[in-house]
Amino acid sequence: MQTVLVTGGAGFIGSHVCERLISSGKSVVCLDNLNDYYDPAIKERNIAGLKNNPCFTFVKKDITSASDIRDVFEKHQIDAIIHLAARAGVRPSLCDPLLYARVNILGTINLLEEAKHHGIKKIVAASSSSVYGTNTKIPFSEDDRVDVQVSPYAASKKAMEIYCRMYHELYGIPIACLRFFTVYGPRGRQDMATYTFMKTIEVGEPIYRFGNGMTKRDYTFVDDIVDGIISALHADIKFEIINLGNNAPVMLKDFIATVETALGKKASIIERPEQQGDVPVTYADLTKAKRLLGYEPKTSLAEGMQKTVGWYRRKRQ
Repeated sequence: MQTVLVTGGAGFIGSHVCERLISSGKSVVCLDNLNDYYDPAIKERNIAGLKNNPCFTFVKKDITSASDIRDVFEKHQIDAIIHLAARAGVRPSLCDPLLYARVNILGTINLLEEAKHHGIKKIVAASSSSVYGTNTKIPFSEDDRVDVQVSPYAASKKAMEIYCRMYHELYGIPIACLRFFTVYGPRGRQDMATYTFMKTIEVGEPIYRFGNGMTKRDYTFVDDIVDGIISALHADIKFEIINLGNNAPVMLKDFIATVETALGKKASIIERPEQQGDVPVTYADLTKAKRLLGYEPKTSLAEGMQKTVGWYRRKRQ
């Protein structure tokens, strides 16, 4: 697998994946439409350091356009796909479910169709812990039933998994669907809680905390997620759904305290009601990830937040 197509490659996780692939000797075709969900200039900066590397090719294309995707496969000899492009965010999906269906479902089908025609050797596709919905059994296992999602975003990710399984069954494409658990770290999206809290506390403004601070998330540092993605790319997998998390849920109030410690500043907190689409807890069972991928998250929340704050302050200089 010498040439890897990374969709959403200019984004938060995607840019880290592109760097890791190139450092390991792969050629990368980075596909991103640079949409305005957040400032496209941020995505441009994410990959600025790769633009002059002969192993890196950037293409501004849209996965919702079948002709765009066909053009990429006709112009480049693609061996494998890491599919990270998606419309992200639980709360925005409640306002525009059709957009989430178009990007996350139709866009995935467009890629699967080209993979079928071009003999792709492996697809690693990004799913989400949100597919578990309000499951009460914890930690969340890949064997759990996931019949009830509580946001259009979550439903679109579940549908993506279904299509991936179907294309594997029909056409034999090896596919790993990875359920990410609350990824944070350098280059994190500006709409994510980690970034919002960090930026707001840093400048001395109050933060909004939705609920009483008792909800829990399995915060996972981006380097650990990239480790899992690269392991899945090379693993002998036919079709699997695999959790990638940190296996250590943290209450929101404790997460805020960790951000405060990393910044060396106290937060002024304004409490708001819990928001529709949020779930009370996410908690990854990593048994399968360890068995199939040798996946072992290495970064504690305290260490990861120190790295994230360091990046943020360097970026502001």
